[in-house]
Amino acid sequence: MARVLVTRPLTEGGTDPLLQAGHQVVEPEGGHPPSPVELMALAADCDGMVCHLTDRIDQPLLECGAAGRLRVVANAAVGYDNIDVPAAYRLGITVCNTPGVLDDTTADLAFLLILAATRLASPSEDDLRHGRWTGWGFGDHLARDVHGKTLGLVGFGRIGRAVAHRAAGFDMEVIHTARHDTLAAGFVPKLEELLARSDIVSLHVPLSDATFHLIGAHELAHMKPTAVLVNTARGPVVDEDALVDALEAGRLYAAGLDVFTGEPNVNPRLLTAPRTTLLPHIGSATIETRTRMARLACQGVCDVLADRIPPNAIPLPAQSG
Repeated sequence: MARVLVTRPLTEGGTDPLLQAGHQVVEPEGGHPPSPVELMALAADCDGMVCHLTDRIDQPLLECGAAGRLRVVANAAVGYDNIDVPAAYRLGITVCNTPGVLDDTTADLAFLLILAATRLASPSEDDLRHGRWTGWGFGDHLARDVHGKTLGLVGFGRIGRAVAHRAAGFDMEVIHTARHDTLAAGFVPKLEELLARSDIVSLHVPLSDATFHLIGAHELAHMKPTAVLVNTARGPVVDEDALVDALEAGRLYAAGLDVFTGEPNVNPRLLTAPRTTLLPHIGSATIETRTRMARLACQGVCDVLADRIPPNAIPLPAQSG
């Protein structure tokens, strides 16, 4: 029987693969997220780990785990920028994530932000809740249409393609850009061209050195003043201060964000920025999807501990040799 650390509670039934395989599930005392010191101590005494994107799985922790029993780390998320993957593989530790199971749910959320931000739903609701709405007026709460507009997708993986599928129902022209030519209709090779052509821009790239502040002051200057920016990828993909500058100056119409730099802390300028819809990183937050994510992460751990190669193992990064 192997010991598997689950760093914080999963949805009901999420650990079923571990329990059915006869493994012992180890959870931090009190159900609270473990501190880095606690996490390091627990990792050294477990064969596998199921972690979350808020857990920092860095080289010192991995070295501590490798010196003990740790063989596999499974991130209950698609992104894995919280894990030092090259260090893990140097130490012989397999890393898994949860691709595929949250694509539609996250795409739904992205389109919710597209609609809410473009129609200025949050400022309108705020007026209603705080007694500023005095009744229907022909010129009140005017916003912009979504249907028939041009949607620019930055990144065209599974989630980006799922958003494109939803956009078809709104009769939108969909264009996209990616690191390499996708050979799909609507591909635009240059980010600046996509930004200039789009009425709404939705971000779907992983966080890396190449995508940190991918959207900054220079890129925002290429967007139409009537355009909307939506981010359901990772917070640091956007330079938040540059975004607020553009919103406050009227150089950008609106923004919808589900992710932020420094979560759970949110840039206070964003909290007071005009024409924003802000959500607390709920892209995959449905009961069905979070349960599928938990089970896939746990199954990845089971596969490695049974000396099988899990289908959701993250490939060895090319730069690490």
